[in-house]
Amino acid sequence: MIYSRKLLPILQKQINSKQIIVLTGMRRVGKTTLYQNIFKQISSPNKFFLDIENPLDQKIFEEEDFNNIIFNLKKLGLDPKSKIYLFLDEIQAMPKIIMAIKYLYDHYQIKFFLTGSSSYYLKNLFPESLSGRKFIFELYPLDFEEFLIFKEYKKEFYVDFLKKDKNKNLISYEKTKKYYDEYEKFGGFPEVVLEKDFSQKKLILNDIFKSYFEKDVKSLSDFKQLNILRDLILLLMERVGSKIDISKLASELSVSRDTIYSYLHFLENTYFIHLISPFSHNVDREVSGTKKVYFCDQGLLNQLAKISSGALFENSIFNNLLKYGQINYYQKRSGAEIDFIIDKKIALEVKSKGTESDYHKLKKIASLIKIKHFFIITKEFFNQNGFIPAIEV
Repeated sequence: MIYSRKLLPILQKQINSKQIIVLTGMRRVGKTTLYQNIFKQISSPNKFFLDIENPLDQKIFEEEDFNNIIFNLKKLGLDPKSKIYLFLDEIQAMPKIIMAIKYLYDHYQIKFFLTGSSSYYLKNLFPESLSGRKFIFELYPLDFEEFLIFKEYKKEFYVDFLKKDKNKNLISYEKTKKYYDEYEKFGGFPEVVLEKDFSQKKLILNDIFKSYFEKDVKSLSDFKQLNILRDLILLLMERVGSKIDISKLASELSVSRDTIYSYLHFLENTYFIHLISPFSHNVDREVSGTKKVYFCDQGLLNQLAKISSGALFENSIFNNLLKYGQINYYQKRSGAEIDFIIDKKIALEVKSKGTESDYHKLKKIASLIKIKHFFIITKEFFNQNGFIPAIEV
Protein backbone atom coordinates (compact mmCIF):
# COMPACT_ATOMS: atom_id res chain seq x y z
CA MET A 1 0.00 0.00 0.00
CA ILE A 2 1.24 3.50 -0.87
CA TYR A 3 0.53 6.05 1.84
CA SER A 4 -0.07 9.69 0.96
CA ARG A 5 2.40 12.43 1.86
CA LYS A 6 1.23 15.98 2.60
CA LEU A 7 3.28 17.21 -0.35
CA LEU A 8 1.25 15.03 -2.76
CA PRO A 9 -1.68 17.43 -3.42
CA ILE A 10 0.78 20.29 -3.88
CA LEU A 11 2.66 18.33 -6.54
CA GLN A 12 -0.57 17.18 -8.17
CA LYS A 13 -1.39 20.80 -8.93
CA GLN A 14 1.88 21.03 -10.86
CA ILE A 15 1.12 18.21 -13.31
CA ASN A 16 -0.22 20.61 -15.91
CA SER A 17 2.13 23.51 -15.25
CA LYS A 18 4.90 24.15 -17.77
CA GLN A 19 7.72 24.42 -15.23
CA ILE A 20 10.25 21.70 -14.49
CA ILE A 21 9.36 20.18 -11.11
CA VAL A 22 12.32 19.33 -8.89
CA LEU A 23 11.84 17.25 -5.75
CA THR A 24 14.84 17.20 -3.47
CA GLY A 25 15.63 15.77 -0.05
CA MET A 26 17.79 13.20 1.69
CA ARG A 27 17.97 9.69 0.33
CA ARG A 28 15.19 7.28 1.33
CA VAL A 29 12.74 9.93 2.50
CA GLY A 30 10.26 8.74 -0.16
CA LYS A 31 10.94 10.95 -3.20
CA THR A 32 10.75 8.09 -5.70
CA THR A 33 7.59 6.65 -4.16
CA LEU A 34 5.93 10.07 -4.16
CA TYR A 35 6.76 10.56 -7.85
CA GLN A 36 5.53 7.07 -8.68
CA ASN A 37 2.24 8.08 -7.14
CA ILE A 38 2.13 11.19 -9.35
CA PHE A 39 3.17 9.10 -12.37
CA LYS A 40 0.21 6.73 -11.93
CA GLN A 41 -2.21 9.65 -11.77
CA ILE A 42 -1.20 11.01 -15.17
CA SER A 43 -3.80 9.66 -17.60
CA SER A 44 -1.65 10.15 -20.69
CA PRO A 45 0.19 7.01 -21.92
CA ASN A 46 2.95 9.31 -23.20
CA LYS A 47 5.02 9.08 -20.01
CA PHE A 48 8.14 7.32 -18.76
CA PHE A 49 10.07 6.91 -15.50
CA LEU A 50 13.87 6.70 -15.65
CA ASP A 51 16.45 6.03 -12.93
CA ILE A 52 19.49 8.18 -13.73
CA GLU A 53 21.65 6.13 -11.37
CA ASN A 54 21.17 3.29 -13.87
CA PRO A 55 23.94 3.48 -16.54
CA LEU A 56 21.53 2.17 -19.19
CA ASP A 57 19.10 5.02 -18.50
CA GLN A 58 21.99 7.49 -18.59
CA LYS A 59 22.86 6.29 -22.09
CA ILE A 60 19.61 7.81 -23.41
CA PHE A 61 21.00 11.28 -22.70
CA GLU A 62 24.59 10.69 -23.81
CA GLU A 63 24.24 12.49 -27.13
CA GLU A 64 26.30 15.39 -28.43
CA ASP A 65 23.29 16.52 -30.47
CA PHE A 66 20.44 16.82 -27.96
CA ASN A 67 17.91 16.30 -30.77
CA ASN A 68 19.07 12.69 -30.93
CA ILE A 69 17.72 12.18 -27.41
CA ILE A 70 14.25 12.45 -28.94
CA PHE A 71 15.01 9.43 -31.13
CA ASN A 72 16.08 7.52 -28.02
CA LEU A 73 12.83 8.48 -26.30
CA LYS A 74 10.87 7.31 -29.35
CA LYS A 75 12.48 3.87 -28.89
CA LEU A 76 10.87 3.82 -25.43
CA GLY A 77 7.48 4.26 -27.10
CA LEU A 78 7.13 7.98 -26.48
CA ASP A 79 5.57 10.26 -29.09
CA PRO A 80 7.41 13.62 -29.43
CA LYS A 81 4.48 15.07 -31.39
CA SER A 82 2.41 15.00 -28.18
CA LYS A 83 3.19 16.19 -24.68
CA ILE A 84 5.64 13.88 -22.92
CA TYR A 85 5.75 13.45 -19.14
CA LEU A 86 9.31 12.45 -18.22
CA PHE A 87 10.34 11.48 -14.69
CA LEU A 88 14.09 11.44 -14.03
CA ASP A 89 15.13 10.03 -10.65
CA GLU A 90 18.39 11.00 -8.86
CA ILE A 91 19.76 13.35 -11.51
CA GLN A 92 22.88 14.11 -9.47
CA ALA A 93 24.28 10.85 -10.87
CA MET A 94 24.68 12.56 -14.27
CA PRO A 95 25.69 16.24 -14.00
CA LYS A 96 25.72 16.87 -17.76
CA ILE A 97 22.04 15.94 -18.04
CA ILE A 98 20.90 19.43 -17.00
CA MET A 99 21.93 21.06 -20.26
CA ALA A 100 20.03 18.38 -22.17
CA ILE A 101 16.97 18.96 -19.99
CA LYS A 102 17.12 22.70 -20.66
CA TYR A 103 17.36 22.15 -24.42
CA LEU A 104 14.52 19.62 -24.51
CA TYR A 105 12.36 21.86 -22.31
CA ASP A 106 12.88 24.81 -24.67
CA HIS A 107 12.35 22.91 -27.94
CA TYR A 108 9.86 20.12 -27.22
CA GLN A 109 6.64 19.48 -25.31
CA ILE A 110 8.23 17.71 -22.36
CA LYS A 111 7.06 18.08 -18.79
CA PHE A 112 9.99 17.15 -16.53
CA PHE A 113 9.76 15.77 -13.01
CA LEU A 114 13.23 15.50 -11.44
CA THR A 115 14.53 14.23 -8.11
CA GLY A 116 17.88 14.83 -6.45
CA SER A 117 19.35 14.00 -3.07
CA SER A 118 21.22 17.22 -2.49
CA SER A 119 20.34 20.89 -2.57
CA TYR A 120 24.12 21.44 -2.36
CA TYR A 121 24.45 19.72 -5.71
CA LEU A 122 21.31 21.07 -7.33
CA LYS A 123 22.03 24.72 -6.51
CA ASN A 124 25.39 24.42 -8.25
CA LEU A 125 24.03 22.25 -11.03
CA PHE A 126 21.19 24.38 -12.31
CA PRO A 127 22.47 27.21 -14.49
CA GLU A 128 20.99 30.68 -14.24
CA SER A 129 19.45 30.05 -17.65
CA LEU A 130 16.96 27.70 -15.96
CA SER A 131 15.70 30.57 -13.84
CA GLY A 132 11.93 30.77 -14.18
CA ARG A 133 11.77 27.29 -15.68
CA LYS A 134 11.69 25.26 -12.48
CA PHE A 135 9.90 24.89 -9.15
CA ILE A 136 11.83 23.21 -6.32
CA PHE A 137 10.11 21.28 -3.51
CA GLU A 138 11.77 19.67 -0.48
CA LEU A 139 10.75 16.38 1.11
CA TYR A 140 11.79 15.44 4.65
CA PRO A 141 11.34 12.29 6.73
CA LEU A 142 7.78 11.85 8.01
CA ASP A 143 6.53 14.31 10.58
CA PHE A 144 4.33 12.87 13.32
CA GLU A 145 1.11 13.56 11.43
CA GLU A 146 2.38 11.60 8.43
CA PHE A 147 3.76 8.93 10.78
CA LEU A 148 0.24 8.30 12.05
CA ILE A 149 -1.08 8.09 8.48
CA PHE A 150 1.49 5.36 7.80
CA LYS A 151 0.31 3.63 10.99
CA GLU A 152 -3.30 3.95 9.74
CA TYR A 153 -4.25 5.85 12.90
CA LYS A 154 -6.64 8.76 12.51
CA LYS A 155 -6.06 11.94 14.47
CA GLU A 156 -6.94 15.55 13.75
CA PHE A 157 -4.11 18.08 13.69
CA TYR A 158 -4.36 21.87 13.81
CA VAL A 159 -2.00 24.26 12.05
CA ASP A 160 -2.64 27.10 14.51
CA PHE A 161 -0.81 26.74 17.84
CA LEU A 162 -3.63 28.42 19.73
CA LYS A 163 -5.98 25.71 18.44
CA LYS A 164 -3.48 23.00 19.34
CA ASP A 165 -3.49 24.33 22.89
CA LYS A 166 -7.28 24.74 23.06
CA ASN A 167 -8.15 21.32 21.61
CA LYS A 168 -5.70 19.11 23.50
CA ASN A 169 -7.28 16.42 25.68
CA LEU A 170 -6.05 13.63 27.91
CA ILE A 171 -7.94 10.83 26.17
CA SER A 172 -6.35 11.60 22.80
CA TYR A 173 -2.97 11.91 24.49
CA GLU A 174 -3.23 8.52 26.20
CA LYS A 175 -4.26 6.83 22.95
CA THR A 176 -1.51 8.42 20.91
CA LYS A 177 1.52 8.63 23.20
CA LYS A 178 2.75 5.08 22.41
CA TYR A 179 2.99 6.10 18.76
CA TYR A 180 5.01 9.17 19.66
CA ASP A 181 7.38 7.04 21.75
CA GLU A 182 8.06 4.90 18.68
CA TYR A 183 8.39 7.96 16.45
CA GLU A 184 10.88 9.55 18.82
CA LYS A 185 12.95 6.38 19.10
CA PHE A 186 13.02 5.24 15.47
CA GLY A 187 12.26 8.40 13.50
CA GLY A 188 10.40 9.08 10.29
CA PHE A 189 12.13 7.36 7.37
CA PRO A 190 9.18 5.65 5.62
CA GLU A 191 10.67 2.17 5.36
CA VAL A 192 11.65 2.29 9.05
CA VAL A 193 8.12 3.35 10.03
CA LEU A 194 6.53 0.56 7.99
CA GLU A 195 8.86 -2.12 9.38
CA LYS A 196 7.21 -3.79 12.39
CA ASP A 197 10.22 -5.60 13.82
CA PHE A 198 12.24 -3.28 16.07
CA SER A 199 15.57 -5.05 15.48
CA GLN A 200 14.98 -4.77 11.74
CA LYS A 201 14.29 -1.04 12.12
CA LYS A 202 17.78 -0.62 13.58
CA LEU A 203 19.35 -2.48 10.67
CA ILE A 204 17.53 -0.24 8.19
CA LEU A 205 18.71 2.90 10.01
CA ASN A 206 22.31 1.65 9.84
CA ASP A 207 21.86 0.99 6.13
CA ILE A 208 20.46 4.49 5.55
CA PHE A 209 23.56 6.03 7.11
CA LYS A 210 25.82 3.70 5.12
CA SER A 211 23.94 4.62 1.93
CA TYR A 212 24.35 8.33 2.67
CA PHE A 213 28.06 7.91 3.17
CA GLU A 214 28.64 5.58 0.22
CA LYS A 215 26.50 7.42 -2.34
CA ASP A 216 26.13 11.08 -1.38
CA VAL A 217 29.36 11.81 0.47
CA LYS A 218 31.65 9.90 -1.87
CA SER A 219 29.94 10.90 -5.11
CA LEU A 220 29.05 14.54 -4.40
CA SER A 221 32.05 15.71 -2.42
CA ASP A 222 35.77 15.81 -3.09
CA PHE A 223 36.68 15.36 0.57
CA LYS A 224 39.89 13.38 0.93
CA GLN A 225 39.62 12.64 4.64
CA LEU A 226 36.23 10.98 4.98
CA ASN A 227 37.17 9.68 8.42
CA ILE A 228 37.32 13.32 9.58
CA LEU A 229 33.81 13.94 8.25
CA ARG A 230 32.60 10.79 10.01
CA ASP A 231 34.16 11.91 13.29
CA LEU A 232 32.65 15.39 12.88
CA ILE A 233 29.20 13.84 12.49
CA LEU A 234 29.68 11.92 15.75
CA LEU A 235 30.85 15.07 17.55
CA LEU A 236 27.85 17.00 16.27
CA MET A 237 25.50 14.28 17.48
CA GLU A 238 26.86 14.76 20.98
CA ARG A 239 26.06 18.47 20.63
CA VAL A 240 22.54 18.20 19.21
CA GLY A 241 20.40 21.14 20.33
CA SER A 242 23.50 23.08 21.37
CA LYS A 243 25.50 25.93 19.87
CA ILE A 244 28.48 24.71 17.89
CA ASP A 245 31.94 26.07 18.55
CA ILE A 246 33.83 25.95 15.23
CA SER A 247 37.23 26.52 16.82
CA LYS A 248 36.73 23.73 19.34
CA LEU A 249 35.57 21.28 16.66
CA ALA A 250 38.58 22.19 14.51
CA SER A 251 40.89 21.65 17.48
CA GLU A 252 39.38 18.27 18.41
CA LEU A 253 39.68 17.02 14.83
CA SER A 254 43.05 18.69 14.14
CA VAL A 255 41.81 20.48 11.03
CA SER A 256 41.30 24.11 10.06
CA ARG A 257 38.19 26.16 10.76
CA ASP A 258 37.67 26.43 6.99
CA THR A 259 37.57 22.64 6.76
CA ILE A 260 34.88 22.49 9.46
CA TYR A 261 32.85 25.16 7.66
CA SER A 262 33.17 23.21 4.42
CA TYR A 263 31.99 19.98 6.03
CA LEU A 264 29.08 21.69 7.79
CA HIS A 265 28.00 23.31 4.53
CA PHE A 266 27.98 19.92 2.83
CA LEU A 267 26.12 18.15 5.66
CA GLU A 268 23.48 20.86 5.77
CA ASN A 269 22.94 20.96 2.03
CA THR A 270 22.68 17.20 1.70
CA TYR A 271 19.91 17.38 4.34
CA PHE A 272 21.83 15.43 6.98
CA ILE A 273 21.87 18.25 9.53
CA HIS A 274 20.01 21.52 10.11
CA LEU A 275 21.76 24.62 11.44
CA ILE A 276 19.56 27.31 12.98
CA SER A 277 20.57 30.90 13.66
CA PRO A 278 19.83 33.04 16.72
CA PHE A 279 16.73 35.21 16.66
CA SER A 280 17.32 38.89 16.08
CA HIS A 281 15.39 41.81 14.64
CA ASN A 282 18.67 42.64 12.88
CA VAL A 283 19.04 40.29 9.89
CA ASP A 284 22.82 40.67 9.63
CA ARG A 285 23.27 39.80 13.29
CA GLU A 286 20.99 36.79 12.90
CA VAL A 287 22.92 35.39 9.93
CA SER A 288 26.34 35.88 11.55
CA GLY A 289 25.37 34.45 14.93
CA THR A 290 26.51 31.13 16.40
CA LYS A 291 24.32 28.32 15.11
CA LYS A 292 22.67 25.37 16.82
CA VAL A 293 22.67 21.93 15.22
CA TYR A 294 19.86 19.39 14.76
CA PHE A 295 19.73 16.18 12.76
CA CYS A 296 17.51 15.15 9.87
CA ASP A 297 15.96 12.27 11.78
CA GLN A 298 15.85 11.48 15.47
CA GLY A 299 15.79 7.72 14.76
CA LEU A 300 19.11 7.98 12.93
CA LEU A 301 20.46 10.15 15.75
CA ASN A 302 19.28 7.67 18.39
CA GLN A 303 20.82 4.75 16.51
CA LEU A 304 24.23 6.28 15.94
CA ALA A 305 24.91 8.18 19.16
CA LYS A 306 24.34 8.02 22.88
CA ILE A 307 22.48 11.20 23.74
CA SER A 308 20.13 12.21 26.54
CA SER A 309 16.40 11.58 26.27
CA GLY A 310 15.85 15.34 26.51
CA ALA A 311 18.10 16.06 23.51
CA LEU A 312 16.42 13.30 21.49
CA PHE A 313 12.97 14.71 22.33
CA GLU A 314 14.06 18.23 21.36
CA ASN A 315 15.36 16.97 18.00
CA SER A 316 12.08 15.17 17.30
CA ILE A 317 10.15 18.38 18.01
CA PHE A 318 12.48 20.33 15.74
CA ASN A 319 11.79 17.96 12.84
CA ASN A 320 8.06 18.49 13.34
CA LEU A 321 8.45 22.26 13.29
CA LEU A 322 10.08 22.44 9.84
CA LYS A 323 6.68 22.64 8.16
CA TYR A 324 5.72 25.83 10.02
CA GLY A 325 8.33 28.17 8.59
CA GLN A 326 11.67 29.72 9.56
CA ILE A 327 13.10 28.41 12.84
CA ASN A 328 15.43 30.39 15.10
CA TYR A 329 16.50 30.14 18.72
CA TYR A 330 16.97 32.94 21.25
CA GLN A 331 19.54 33.33 24.00
CA LYS A 332 20.29 36.33 26.17
CA ARG A 333 23.81 37.08 27.32
CA SER A 334 22.66 36.16 30.82
CA GLY A 335 21.94 32.62 29.56
CA ALA A 336 18.13 32.71 29.51
CA GLU A 337 16.91 31.19 26.26
CA ILE A 338 14.02 30.04 24.12
CA ASP A 339 14.46 26.78 22.22
CA PHE A 340 12.58 27.72 19.05
CA ILE A 341 11.01 30.81 17.52
CA ILE A 342 8.80 30.23 14.47
CA ASP A 343 8.68 32.95 11.81
CA LYS A 344 9.59 35.52 14.49
CA LYS A 345 6.03 35.20 15.84
CA ILE A 346 5.74 32.12 18.06
CA ALA A 347 8.09 31.18 20.92
CA LEU A 348 8.33 27.51 21.90
CA GLU A 349 10.18 25.97 24.82
CA VAL A 350 10.60 22.17 24.81
CA LYS A 351 10.30 20.31 28.11
CA SER A 352 9.80 16.63 28.84
CA LYS A 353 7.65 17.70 31.78
CA GLY A 354 6.73 21.38 31.74
CA THR A 355 5.82 23.36 34.84
CA GLU A 356 4.08 26.67 35.51
CA SER A 357 7.47 28.08 36.47
CA ASP A 358 8.75 27.18 32.96
CA TYR A 359 5.77 28.97 31.45
CA HIS A 360 6.31 32.16 33.43
CA LYS A 361 10.01 32.22 32.47
CA LEU A 362 9.08 31.80 28.82
CA LYS A 363 6.47 34.55 29.08
CA LYS A 364 9.01 36.95 30.56
CA ILE A 365 11.64 36.33 27.86
CA ALA A 366 9.06 36.40 25.03
CA SER A 367 7.76 39.76 26.21
CA LEU A 368 11.29 41.19 26.13
CA ILE A 369 11.62 40.37 22.43
CA LYS A 370 8.02 41.39 21.71
CA ILE A 371 6.62 37.95 20.83
CA LYS A 372 2.95 37.66 21.75
CA HIS A 373 2.39 33.92 21.35
CA PHE A 374 4.39 31.42 23.39
CA PHE A 375 3.91 27.80 24.43
CA ILE A 376 5.64 25.01 26.31
CA ILE A 377 5.87 21.80 24.23
CA THR A 378 5.72 18.86 26.62
CA LYS A 379 6.16 15.12 26.36
CA GLU A 380 3.83 14.55 29.29
CA PHE A 381 0.28 15.90 29.34
CA PHE A 382 -0.26 19.07 31.36
CA ASN A 383 -3.79 20.43 31.38
CA GLN A 384 -3.04 24.14 31.59
CA ASN A 385 -3.28 26.89 29.01
CA GLY A 386 0.01 27.44 27.20
CA PHE A 387 1.12 23.79 27.31
CA ILE A 388 0.95 21.72 24.11
CA PRO A 389 1.63 17.95 24.11
CA ALA A 390 4.21 16.78 21.57
CA ILE A 391 1.58 14.58 19.92
CA GLU A 392 -0.19 17.75 18.74
CA VAL A 393 2.84 19.33 17.04
